[in-house]
This record gives sequence, structure tokens and C-alpha cells, in this order.
Amino acid sequence: MSATKKAVEKKATRAAFGDEIVRLGEENEDIYVVDIDIGKSCKTDKFIAAYPMQHINVGIAEQNGAGIAAGLATTGKIPFISTYAVFGSLRMAEQIRQEVCYPNLNVKIACSHGGLTPGNDGGSHQAIEDMGVMRSFPNMTVIMGADYHSTRKLIAEAAAMYGPVYLRFTRDAVPMIYDENETFEIGKAKQLRDGDDIAIIANGDTVHIAMSAAEQLEEKGVSVKLLDMHTIKPLDTEAVKECIGVGKIITVEDHNILNGLGSAVAEVIAEEGKGRLARIGVQDRFGESAPYGKLLEINGITVENIVATATELLTN
Repeated sequence: MSATKKAVEKKATRAAFGDEIVRLGEENEDIYVVDIDIGKSCKTDKFIAAYPMQHINVGIAEQNGAGIAAGLATTGKIPFISTYAVFGSLRMAEQIRQEVCYPNLNVKIACSHGGLTPGNDGGSHQAIEDMGVMRSFPNMTVIMGADYHSTRKLIAEAAAMYGPVYLRFTRDAVPMIYDENETFEIGKAKQLRDGDDIAIIANGDTVHIAMSAAEQLEEKGVSVKLLDMHTIKPLDTEAVKECIGVGKIITVEDHNILNGLGSAVAEVIAEEGKGRLARIGVQDRFGESAPYGKLLEINGITVENIVATATELLTN
């Protein structure tokens, strides 16, 4: 499958949002963007120029933006709130819970600068608990694409489905993994490799890191099952159960290991009563000001740590 090829080109997944929302706006006049005064950074500037009557900038007023989006949804519009992940998940949390999820309105929260990707912006701008917060709300779907093409396809799927969706994008460029013709289904993991020694389940900007680790492990004679779990809610529990059949699992995420992908997988393992899990991600700490790559290294979200963790699991 095309996803297994090693890619060199890189693009930030926030760029995928900027391009896909323009295409969606052209197809459907009910698509609206509610901006929190950072359109250029969140890549909605092309949409603003093309469809000014389908755009609302509320200024630096996130909670107000959530309320306006909820109001638009009650009239049949499909609003995308566009902001940074740290604001979209935390500052707007009460409004998303009460005004969007509780009445199950068709609002999409499209957030750039997810995880450690804001890098030098510092810990205050690094949303490392956002997907965990969002997955705790009833009716909410939580998605993070692994690259530019998968993110575009998942945004289109999110626009086509009814209900609240949290979409998380990277600030920094990440390698291209999929080609533009690949198809994606919300709630259905992508299997990139099949194997029977160990399973690796990754999400978002860590998928390409997990792919490189899987290649190194295969060179050592380790057979690896590798999943891109782009949707952490609803989680593809059947895919996780197949990994439980392998026996030993590693989750990899650019997110706090508490309440994110690792926790979601752990819940399935606990309910099944078998399987062994190691979680790689932000180890319940805040970020700090440093380049994105350095922050990944500090938190052990690296090829080397995945390989070492797999080796330890297989030998103990």
C-alpha cells in the first residue's frame, strides 16, 4: 500500500485545513469559518478572501466564537471554529460541552498548533491535553491526521458527518505518508504494516516516527503490526483487539499519555483482560520553549525510544 513508502516532502497539516476548507466552501455555501483573529496562522486566509460572506471573525473571544458557531449550527450551517488547540480545547471547553456537545450540534472545532509542534512558542501554547479533554465529552469525535493528504480527507469526512468533531493539526511540517488518492474512514484505523511479534499504534505527527521505528525493528527480525489510529474517539476497538492478539503493544502520541491515545487503548486492553502495553508520549508534564524536534527528544517520542521499548517488551 502507498502508505508504507518513505516520503521526503513535508507539509504542516494546518496547511491541509487551509486548502480543504476552501474546497468545501466552494462546494457548499453552508460551510462557515468562525475565526478567533488568527486566520493567517490557522490558514483560513484563503477562505476569507474567497468567501467573505461565509466567514465571521469574533476577535480574541474564544467562548463567544463557540456560542456563535452553535447558533449557526441551529440554522443548518456547518461552522468550523478555527483557533489554536490550546484555546479550542481549554478556553472554550465549557461552551463546547454545554452549547455544542450537550445539544449535539453540527459544529467542527478545527485546531492548529496541536501537541508539541508550537515548539519555541513555549509550554503555554503547547496543547498536550486537548484530545483527552475533548474525548471526555459525549457526542464528540476526535481526529488527528498523520500527514497533509490524510488530514484533507478526514476534514472532508468530518464535514460530511453530523455532530461535533475536534480536528487537531500540526504547526510544523511533517513528512508526507499517503498519496492523494488514499481513502479514510472516521473511526477506522489504517494498517500500515502487518506483523505478529509486536504492535505499534500511533497517531498524528508520530506516525512517521513509528514507521521508521518499525522499519528498524523489521531489520532486526522483529515482525511489526503498525496502525495509524487517526481517530481516537470513536476508537477502532476491533483493530486494537487484533493488536491484543499480537500480545505486546506500544502506543505513540504527541500528547499527554494520560487520557489520550495510550489511555484509550489501555481501556480496551483492561476490558479484554489480556495484553501488555507501553505508552510513549508526553509523560504527564508541561512542555517548554525549544524546537519541536528537541521537545520530541526530551519526551522520548523518538525512533530510538520506540525501538528500545519494543526490545524491552520482547525480552521481558
